[in-house]
Amino acid sequence: MTLQDLQRLQTHTLTPAQAGAVLGIDPNTIRWQARDNPHALGFPVIVAKTRVYIPRLPFIQFLMGEGRDDDQ
Repeated sequence: MTLQDLQRLQTHTLTPAQAGAVLGIDPNTIRWQARDNPHALGFPVIVAKTRVYIPRLPFIQFLMGEGRDDDQ
């Protein structure tokens, strides 16, 4: 999956598998981090019991470097 694929999707949220495919990491790593320390991911996540969802538009902004404070 590519950034362009994400931009064409009509869903509001992504799965860890979709985000992991773009980032090149194991989806379980995203799931574990989302539960243990979601702020360390760098993009917002929604954790609902055992499910993890990633808001699509903020994730795309994260990938594009938008909203990042480089002074920190």
